[in-house]
Amino acid sequence: MAEPTLHAGADPVALRTSPLAHLAERMRAAAVTGARGVTLTERPFLTMVNLRVGPASDAARRVEKALGAALPRQCGHTAASGPHTVIWLGPDEWLVLSGADGTSLTAALREALGADPGSAVDVSANRTTLELSGPAARQVLEKGCPLDLHPRAFGPGRAVTTTVGPVAVLLWQTGDDPAYRLLPRASFADYLARWLIDAMSEYRGPEVP
Repeated sequence: MAEPTLHAGADPVALRTSPLAHLAERMRAAAVTGARGVTLTERPFLTMVNLRVGPASDAARRVEKALGAALPRQCGHTAASGPHTVIWLGPDEWLVLSGADGTSLTAALREALGADPGSAVDVSANRTTLELSGPAARQVLEKGCPLDLHPRAFGPGRAVTTTVGPVAVLLWQTGDDPAYRLLPRASFADYLARWLIDAMSEYRGPEVP
């Protein structure tokens, strides 16, 4: 199929194709309902900004004011304010997920950093987002994730870098239904989505005693 042609005056954003657009129908068809239900969808084009700054610096305090949220200080922790969620990646590194415009958010964070050491880089095109939810969502993940996902160890608001199957992801639990968001590199999204679709298939049948 021919690639879309960008005509003068056309909006490039409107012509974007998400990494998993070709699997949208397969993901819909894979949905399972009932007590062992689970669904898989893509949430494409979310704004993601990689932030580096010293956590005890004046710049960090200015960044927190710009975001309206404190930067999480521990592995697995997140903080949310308005359209922004800040996920801890390392002692001086965070990923800001947002519904806000990426260019505007990146500019605001760079302004907050000022001339102090640090960086804010729009990495929205680097990953896509998969949402896995439903009563069986945790069991699906447990087929290929080494983390202890039991609610006593991992619950809503927790986010860590791990693997699901052979794919490295940022895994974030967003709800206690349970609901998860998985952020793989865009180039690995197809493999991960197919892996999850296959892992979901057994829940169409009755539970084996």
